[in-house]
Amino acid sequence: MPIDYTIKLNPQLSPFSFLYGIAVRFRNQLFDWGILPSEEYDIPVICVGNIAVGGTGKTPHTEYIIRLLQPRYKNKIAVLSRGYKRKTSGYILANEQTKSRDIGDEPYQIKQKFPQIQVAVDANRRRGIQHLLKLPEEIRPEIILLDDGFQHRYVTPSLNIVLTDYHRLMYLDKLMPVGRLREPKSGIRRADVIIVTKCASDIKPIDFRIIEDHIKVVAHQTVFFTTVRYGEIKPVFSKNALPWVKRDIRKNDDVLVVSGIASPDGFIREIKRYSNQVTTLTFPDHHTFSTKDIEKIKNTFEQFSSLEKLIIVTEKDAARLRDMTNIPDMIKKRLYYQPIMVDFIGKNRTRFDELIKEHILTFSKNKK
Repeated sequence: MPIDYTIKLNPQLSPFSFLYGIAVRFRNQLFDWGILPSEEYDIPVICVGNIAVGGTGKTPHTEYIIRLLQPRYKNKIAVLSRGYKRKTSGYILANEQTKSRDIGDEPYQIKQKFPQIQVAVDANRRRGIQHLLKLPEEIRPEIILLDDGFQHRYVTPSLNIVLTDYHRLMYLDKLMPVGRLREPKSGIRRADVIIVTKCASDIKPIDFRIIEDHIKVVAHQTVFFTTVRYGEIKPVFSKNALPWVKRDIRKNDDVLVVSGIASPDGFIREIKRYSNQVTTLTFPDHHTFSTKDIEKIKNTFEQFSSLEKLIIVTEKDAARLRDMTNIPDMIKKRLYYQPIMVDFIGKNRTRFDELIKEHILTFSKNKK
């Protein structure tokens, strides 16, 4: 797959981008000078963030790190997120009764997959970490994964991981609102690890080298590449579901794909591999589904003639839909979600695991 150098920009908004850049650079400089405080901690705080708005794959990469560390650290891992678009405020520690609307769809998804670990939300990351470190000893975290905290510079992570989407590489992008960059490209220098996400599985070695050259990594940085791996579809409402599995989707089945994520193209392409009759309904990222939306989904679905028709949503959408009480049973029976995971590819594909484990061990030794 060739690298796309034609990402959509809004050059007419350049004056606003210029002013935004001045403000962001000045703020970063205040942290660099020590005028604005940044706090360090006695346990590893690993930040998984990005330099642009939009979906770069932070949640599946966070989940990858949890899977990597959980065999050793069990329930001593915590994830701290802002909890984007939740209906609450302040610090909340998730439990079995917590809903998506309480903590946001991504933290909810993580808690559902990894119920043993601690998942908390707080827009004030310092306060959130302080709360986590005051938990009882038996569940107090030894490692904190900071979700989307690269620009939250009041916390100094022990390791900064920054993601950039292969289809919208950060060095081809521009500051908001011309492009999607949250801060100037020079901000990438704060990263210890850079991951190029959503690569094609058959990406060529020359593309690896081109991207690494353009990123212009410095001595302390390592670049990795990942691709998305899709799992078998699973029912959103297990009690109501029909006995479907992914391999049973036939080319002539009617499939309604519903997505409320930033970059749904890859998800839609995956479903089209299995069915020739795919209809799509797309909503904004982190969309809160309304009664009107459910009615639109129902009306679209009822127009399909196939007896084995079904609806497939993303994992994040499934998290929000589970909160809803007004979804008709006929929709619940046919409502499935597509889980995703990430695989590391390229020459450094095995190095990432070693790097994370080495970082934690080295950090712990240095703090003793």
